[in-house]
Amino acid sequence: MGQTRGVLPDLRDTAGRAAFEAAIAVAEAVTEPDPVRRASQIRQQLEPELATAALAQAELRARAGDKFGAEARRLFFTSTGLEQATRRELADHRARRFAAAGASSVLDLCCGIGADALGFTRAGLTVTAVERDPETAAVAAANLAGRRPAAIVEVADAESRNWQDAEAVFLDPARRSDRGRTFDPRAFSPSFEFTLQVLAESRLAAAKLSPGLQHALIPAELEAEWVSFRGGVKESVLWSAGFRVPSGSAVRRRASVLPAGTQLTDADPRSLAVRPIGAYLHEPDGAVIRAGLVQQAAAALNAARIDEHLAYLTSDQPSKSALARSYRVLEVLPYSVKRIKAELQRRAVGIVEIKKRGVDVDPAALRRALKPSGPNSLTLLLARVGQEHLAVLAEPADAR
Repeated sequence: MGQTRGVLPDLRDTAGRAAFEAAIAVAEAVTEPDPVRRASQIRQQLEPELATAALAQAELRARAGDKFGAEARRLFFTSTGLEQATRRELADHRARRFAAAGASSVLDLCCGIGADALGFTRAGLTVTAVERDPETAAVAAANLAGRRPAAIVEVADAESRNWQDAEAVFLDPARRSDRGRTFDPRAFSPSFEFTLQVLAESRLAAAKLSPGLQHALIPAELEAEWVSFRGGVKESVLWSAGFRVPSGSAVRRRASVLPAGTQLTDADPRSLAVRPIGAYLHEPDGAVIRAGLVQQAAAALNAARIDEHLAYLTSDQPSKSALARSYRVLEVLPYSVKRIKAELQRRAVGIVEIKKRGVDVDPAALRRALKPSGPNSLTLLLARVGQEHLAVLAEPADAR
């Protein structure tokens, strides 16, 4: 949204926000599907610079509905800010834990457009939000204006801001380089070293990081949480030691599955059982797998692994737990493209969902080779069990 410079700074002012809202309403009222003609019609009603900004904002709000729901229509966005923003459900999930730990205020370093700061205010916490980019800070200030408890937005660099005196600290380091999104902690801004320092020296502190965070990078005194939403792993979060007090929790790894709110930790019971594939196959949620809690999931589901190295579980009963997706096993075959193809033809299957673990197969190439055709659908789960490659034909347990 760089083309909106000269308009966004007025968002800090009530009159400026109202004027921009009116311009956005004009842009939203134009329903012309052709983008060139739509832009032309909007420019006939607004000054060129304002028309460009209003059109961009209307499009961003439409895209933001998935993350922010109905609230998106009351917020302001930048393209990068929307991409990096925490979705509402995850921000609220995290804010509740700060509130439960006894925090009444939070210093939100690297606040971006204010998505997490909004979550803290909804949880009743006072927020001081820090953002080094003035334009992004203006957007955050507009989004937080009028919130109760009140929120303050500062333009400052996170690493130069005094954080030692804060009651609680939250960090969301930028994870982008000149080549786009990065998973290399050395490229984080502020640095990963600074993030770990804040976590080590603050009683209550948390840092949102990428879901691909390596376990080897996590200091022993911190808890690491992986959070998924509707089946997709969205983030990992490092929590300072203060969140273990007063419970004295020994948890080091946690999986949180949203929107169900189901959680699993390394302090939960685990099962080492391994058995042949039964009537049902269960694929643990991605947060469970990333957190390394497959054995705990097996115990929670009263299931067993089909191989000690795989994240597939089995049982003779279905499971409705959010910790895993359950499939009803229809047939188990030795892996053979010819045999699988024949079975799909026999079942008149035209839509095949292919999943794999421990098998070096390109799902797209396999689908082309299978040439599925027919009105039915099923799931094909490929797995290496011991030295044997198996193909499991299945359907979601809730399909009937």
